[in-house]
Amino acid sequence: QVQLVESGGGLVQARGPLRPSCAAFGRTSSIYLMAWLRQAPGKEREFVARRIWSGTGTYYVDSVKGRFTISRDNAKNTVYLQMNSLKPEDTAVYFCAEALRAGAYDYWGQGTQVTVSS
Repeated sequence: QVQLVESGGGLVQARGPLRPSCAAFGRTSSIYLMAWLRQAPGKEREFVARRIWSGTGTYYVDSVKGRFTISRDNAKNTVYLQMNSLKPEDTAVYFCAEALRAGAYDYWGQGTQVTVSS
């Protein structure tokens, strides 16, 4: 089993940066990929970014390409989402999720609130 603990959300002005993190505990050797998703008020949860846990492959939703970067600190078993040039429409609860194989997320973090003021 894997536990995910997020931190690093907060309130930031538009065009500013923020870097939430997601620490993985437990059987991290079984992880296939890690992802960030977000859910804004009144909207469905949407995919933001993902990366292969033991590789370098990354993928982003079009709305964040060029602004967000997903990375991993191997020593800390932590995944980061560096968010630059933030926009008010990026306001949401951000969740990290882990998949043991392609096609489904097996474990979720508790979510961290990101609020971007205009």
